[in-house]
Amino acid sequence: MLQIQDNMDILSNLTSRFPTFLLTGIHGLESAQAWISIPFCCLYAIALSGNSMILLVISTQQSLHEPMYYFLSMLSATDLGLTLSTMSTTLGTLWFDAIEVSLDSCIVQMFFLHGFSVMESGVLVSMAFDCYVAICDPLRYTTVLNNSRIIQMSFLVITRAIILILPLQLLLKPLSFCRINTLSHSYCYHPDVIKLARSDTQANSICGLLALILSTGIDMPCIVLSYILIIRSVLNIASPEEQQKALSTCVSHIGAVAIFYIPLMSLSLVHRYGGSAPKMVHSMMANICLLLPPVLNPIIYSVKTKQIRKAIFRLLPTK
Repeated sequence: MLQIQDNMDILSNLTSRFPTFLLTGIHGLESAQAWISIPFCCLYAIALSGNSMILLVISTQQSLHEPMYYFLSMLSATDLGLTLSTMSTTLGTLWFDAIEVSLDSCIVQMFFLHGFSVMESGVLVSMAFDCYVAICDPLRYTTVLNNSRIIQMSFLVITRAIILILPLQLLLKPLSFCRINTLSHSYCYHPDVIKLARSDTQANSICGLLALILSTGIDMPCIVLSYILIIRSVLNIASPEEQQKALSTCVSHIGAVAIFYIPLMSLSLVHRYGGSAPKMVHSMMANICLLLPPVLNPIIYSVKTKQIRKAIFRLLPTK
């Protein structure tokens, strides 16, 4: 009994009700963080300006007030949210060595970070449904995807994200942490924070698994199924030119799906199985995972979508 009491005393001295988390820049490159911050700053600027431009052209150009572009504006809005949710801590860590954050600040950041990630996954499913209806049932396109239906889908995407992510953050409050905790990234990431807990995290793990199953676990099969149906419909088209035209409408969406899910799955695998991998790999993967979609999505849709490209050129000042 005395030994148990001693252990409890040691634990109480180590843990704190108000823990501090230390953010980490790029492992192994601490001396060069000022230089590393330059490309990061450029990437954040590209993400913010690119997605803002997409939102601007869609809101101001009447010709773009169609279901496909409404979904694209939702994608740009979630990319903006994803960018802003990590930009302050990442640049603060690299520029000013501002590495200390409280548990409450961590919880707020994780709510927005994971919330916008779940929203983006839901938006990609909505866009896959848009592609499916446009190719497989074009005569009913405007009937199926009317304004009311799009608003309902948007509300569902937002509501699902809140319902899945909010309990994850609330379950962190009762956990015990050491007074000082060092994170693996320049932002708070739920699996990273959970690993540092000094109390039972079974409820957190179960809730996290359910959130994963009810988001990515549902969304990815739905996207795959939609493309199976799209390919089957396209193969029934006699003309190769029409087949190519039909598939070309989905190229941008396929690119958006790839740059969102592949880095996300890679980061999860590195966290789960990459214990022997260099810490620099963890740091780079974490930042690439969150920066790739917001940076590349506006570029992909601007290059591959003629209407967006023309609308951007119309907004640019001319001599």
